[in-house]
Amino acid sequence: MPLASKLTKSVLVMVWGLTKTKNFVILNHCLMQDSRSNKVRKQGRVLESLPSLKFRVLLDDGQEIIAYLAGKLRIFRIKVLQGDRVTVEMSPYDKERGRIVYRGK
Repeated sequence: MPLASKLTKSVLVMVWGLTKTKNFVILNHCLMQDSRSNKVRKQGRVLESLPSLKFRVLLDDGQEIIAYLAGKLRIFRIKVLQGDRVTVEMSPYDKERGRIVYRGK
């Protein structure tokens, strides 16, 4: 079987999900990596604490967004206060909202 037909077969398996072969798992994992890597990380300062663990954050570029606390920060009960430096992860599709993933000093 030529290489081109093997590649086409593995892509079809990945798209349709017909069987769980090694090709499917590897290609699916690569696609998941690509979809996660399009997040944008920016630095900012917390301006205000809002209800339900949301915060108003002023980014270094002057933009003001609303950000929620990431799951690991909630689990380990990391306190975020007004004036703290934070790293915010944002989607390229919505520049008004983000997720606080790191609390600086």
